[in-house]
Amino acid sequence: MNDLCQALHIKFPIMQGGMGNISNAPLTAAVSNAGGLGTIGVGTMTPGEVEGIIQDTKDRTDKPFAVNIPLSVTPYREEIIPLVAKHNVPVVSLSAGNPAPFIPYFHEHGIKVITVVASKRQAYKAEQAGADVIVAEGYEAAGINSNFETTTLTLIPQIVETVNIPVVAAGGIGDGKGVAAMLSLGASGVQMGTRFIATQEAPFHDAYKQELLNADDTKTVIVGRSVGRVRRVMKTPYAEKLLTYESEGVSEEEFQNLTSEDYHRIGALEGRLEDGFINGGQISGLLKDIPTVQELLDEMMDDVKKQIEKVHSNLMKFS
Repeated sequence: MNDLCQALHIKFPIMQGGMGNISNAPLTAAVSNAGGLGTIGVGTMTPGEVEGIIQDTKDRTDKPFAVNIPLSVTPYREEIIPLVAKHNVPVVSLSAGNPAPFIPYFHEHGIKVITVVASKRQAYKAEQAGADVIVAEGYEAAGINSNFETTTLTLIPQIVETVNIPVVAAGGIGDGKGVAAMLSLGASGVQMGTRFIATQEAPFHDAYKQELLNADDTKTVIVGRSVGRVRRVMKTPYAEKLLTYESEGVSEEEFQNLTSEDYHRIGALEGRLEDGFINGGQISGLLKDIPTVQELLDEMMDDVKKQIEKVHSNLMKFS
């Protein structure tokens, strides 16, 4: 058992990324039941909505799961933080803001704290503040991204050299080869979002899943650069509208409204790709099937072992 699995009490070093307002209990529980760490993303949901998903998840699994709180995004931060402790959620993931003021509270309640970072400085400060695990996310990832736009391949080894706690790689990982690559860079595990969308338990619209299966290596696009709000989405009619608005000089406030969680739900849950967006990472081009979450994780971990053995075999040829 590696340090990440030991810290979070999970079987496989694979975590689910927070999915904002399309988060749900069926997928979260499926990931945890399969041996990974399922995650409920708070997004901008109300405390009542979040508590309902937490309870539903607890009814579906007795395995550890996490709640992701985007600190500067949710308007209900002060109400949701105590919900995590109230329901004895074992792990919390903090993103989109300074986690330092909140870490002591979670530790007082026996909750492990994961922080999401995009630079060495952020990782160092998170460790100094008491974080238990670092998720380092490259801009290959779906959804909201750092303006640094650092790739996962270059980010992970630098973060690993900076901190002494487990580092989880996020962005650009969707199969066993990706996991093996990140482990080779020094990561203790991976976080995935897009790959979990294309699973049988994921209750998202078929149009969303089909877009992922039909994707090639150029099917995602960055929107929001012009207003400093970098987001990676699938190339859909709505994404084209967003790019047009940017070319016409859309304001930051207007862009924020156009990429709110309301439009996320329209695309992901209703499948109306003309009227709402769907997030998608650069691994979209790798997706060819829709397995169960258990099949996915089992296959990935088998492939990790095969890839590492293959690398070892190739290295022996040079000895």
